[in-house]
Amino acid sequence: MIFLDAAATTPVRREVLEAMWPVLTAEFGNPSSHHELGHTAADILANARSRVAKVLGCRASEITFTSGGTEADNLAIKGIALARQAGNPALNRVVISAVEHPAVLESARYLERFHGFALDVVPVDQSGVVTATALRPFLGEKTALVSIMYANNEIGTVQNIRELAELAHQHNIPFHSDAVQAAGWLPLKVNDLSVDALSISGHKLGAPKGCGVAFLKSRTPAEPLIHGGGQERGRRAGTENVAGAVAMAMALELGAASAAPEAERVGVLREEFISHVLASVPNAILTGHRSQRLPSVASFCFPGTSGESVLLELERLGVVCSSGSACAAGSDEPSEVLLAIGLAREIAQTAVRFSFAQGVDAEQVRRAAALVTTAVGRVTSLGAVGGEP
Repeated sequence: MIFLDAAATTPVRREVLEAMWPVLTAEFGNPSSHHELGHTAADILANARSRVAKVLGCRASEITFTSGGTEADNLAIKGIALARQAGNPALNRVVISAVEHPAVLESARYLERFHGFALDVVPVDQSGVVTATALRPFLGEKTALVSIMYANNEIGTVQNIRELAELAHQHNIPFHSDAVQAAGWLPLKVNDLSVDALSISGHKLGAPKGCGVAFLKSRTPAEPLIHGGGQERGRRAGTENVAGAVAMAMALELGAASAAPEAERVGVLREEFISHVLASVPNAILTGHRSQRLPSVASFCFPGTSGESVLLELERLGVVCSSGSACAAGSDEPSEVLLAIGLAREIAQTAVRFSFAQGVDAEQVRRAAALVTTAVGRVTSLGAVGGEP
């Protein structure tokens, strides 16, 4: 099997498993317990928090461990917007881009439905880029928060987060970015990005599913989503997942250490892959920015086919990939991201995404490129538009 769906998830790294093992066995204490086993767990948790903070270039007190990227997005969007509105009821608008992950989009829609917020959606260009010119008209005295993702999970387009965040700050508006796909590939120092909040998911980095991180800048108010015993400095109640925190720390350190060389190596493979597909598959459309994109993502539309049919044929040939976001569970609707960049619905439904993990085998990527040509050719010859061949 050639696994090219790393944007959906990655296997747990051996180093991460080994780091977690003591916490899952001998050091199993509750960090809130006032005895030796609890104190040991609390020390392990504090160490993991400090390690994550070092990778992000922030204070340990600014790190909140979550159950994943979705919860981190929810905490940032709902938490900051509600806390700011509580301090100033006139703050009743939230700004997001047209290509956000469902965790951001649905959090904003929740605020719209139940808390009286207005949702402002910034359009993107045909490459999925949010420009400062497009964002500027949405920044006003009633805006509680701006949230724009660092790198898109479907088309791979990377945003100029620092420029957009600084523009928001000119209007005294906090800025959040979903960095789930960027982690392990792009710089994550929060001061360099100029963000007030950042979301990361563990299972995109070689940690297990069920762990994540929310960076919330000091003095940025945030209402907790989960209330209870006041853990995580009152930002997320509930007994902490100490093993998950250790996993996050190890995975982030490993990802950051190899990000630059792997981004360069995998970026070259991605370019080879894209060039081969565009040259060998008639009418193939590359989605996302041609160069301002993750080194790990190559996404296409194949007009005249069904994306699902191409996926099935590729799986028969031993290549595992995706039709887009794995987070839109059970949906057969065309991607909102692809519609936002101007693709027609019938074209958007032919989308296929290939995403590579750090350490991906070069020969497998080259082999997969050839198999894409074969798969699309078979589907086209069978006339499999909108159904399984």
